[in-house]
Amino acid sequence: MSEVIEKAVAALSAKMPNGFSSTAKFVIEDEGSIIVDENGVRAGDDDAEVTLTANAETFQGMLEGDVNPTAAFMTGKLKVDGSMGLAMQLGAALA
Repeated sequence: MSEVIEKAVAALSAKMPNGFSSTAKFVIEDEGSIIVDENGVRAGDDDAEVTLTANAETFQGMLEGDVNPTAAFMTGKLKVDGSMGLAMQLGAALA
């Protein structure tokens, strides 16, 4: 597992200590993917109800609060595949 994924898992775990009611996947381009579900946050590539894809810089900016997830989506820096409603819930959790 890459250092970027390890740090992202730790940061997401801190922001979402109780996990997520559905299954979501964050794909960090050229690094790997992270699953967030009712069991918490972990590195993995399981199937998910929503997948959010971004580069490492955009993802880090969202975790640090410097990048608004909605703005990243609108400018094409964040791609969403699956349930837009779940993506919006994740965006609120990251804020």
